[in-house]
Amino acid sequence: MFDFITDIEWDNELLHRLLKTVAIIVALWLINRLSVRFIYRGESDEMRKTYHLRKVIEYSSFFIGILIIGNLWVDNFQSITTFLGLLSAGIAIALKDIFVNIAGWAFIYLRKPFDVGDRIQIGDVKGDVIDLRLFQLSLLEIGNWVDADQSTGRVIHIPNGKVFTDPQANYSMGFSYIWNEQTIYITLTSDFKKAKAILLDILNTHLKDELKLAEKAFRKAKHDHLIVYKQFTPMIYTDITQRGIQLSMRYLCNPKKRRMLNHAITESILERLGPEDNIRIAYPTSTVMLHQDQVHPSNNPGKKPQSPPK
Repeated sequence: MFDFITDIEWDNELLHRLLKTVAIIVALWLINRLSVRFIYRGESDEMRKTYHLRKVIEYSSFFIGILIIGNLWVDNFQSITTFLGLLSAGIAIALKDIFVNIAGWAFIYLRKPFDVGDRIQIGDVKGDVIDLRLFQLSLLEIGNWVDADQSTGRVIHIPNGKVFTDPQANYSMGFSYIWNEQTIYITLTSDFKKAKAILLDILNTHLKDELKLAEKAFRKAKHDHLIVYKQFTPMIYTDITQRGIQLSMRYLCNPKKRRMLNHAITESILERLGPEDNIRIAYPTSTVMLHQDQVHPSNNPGKKPQSPPK
């Protein structure tokens, strides 16, 4: 009879713990979901903050749940945590890469060499950061077989530990504009001064709004970083090459608008320089000369020479 009562008390205690565990999991899940709904705004400026808050809530609720449920099921939970701490030191040696990735994740969040939404290059891979997880980061790839740093559509996953071993380039942080260059060639007999004036007018027309934003970003960058440019307005450099006169257009642009600006400026160049009589765009050409040898009668003994027509 005593054994039967003891078994019933144990079953009740086990059921009590199970119910508490389920209640804790449901409560943390609801808190997680409701918190994400409250912080979500939908504006593009708030998306980055929303993403980080959501990640903080997810990881915090997970660790809090582990502590509460562990304390519920294990009587001497402090001894267990001490044991797990010693065990993790041994595991760290065997699973070094995993812990390096976790350290890389912590470094990314604390030091912030880049953030979600930034366009970066890490090693040989370039792309826009779309996710930061505990073991790896995800990039929406740009470049590769696509010109002008446009998206390829592929998602590349990179271990977080790469931030300690591979160099990183950030297109967006610090000064969120890059210098882009376009080059055209005109013949040596062309009026290069007039061509430069036309090109400069084209650049100022297309970059009028961008220059205002770039000037504002440049002033902020001067205070945050030691970035010094004597001139950030469009410039045109002249050189003489084998193809003719080289005119290099250099201007600041948003890295994500590089392809569209290149396209718009190129079309304007063709429209403006086409009607000009004293400006000719140079391009490599080749000439093929075909020679037809005449057949002499002595070289063809089977054929009689024809008499000239009367």
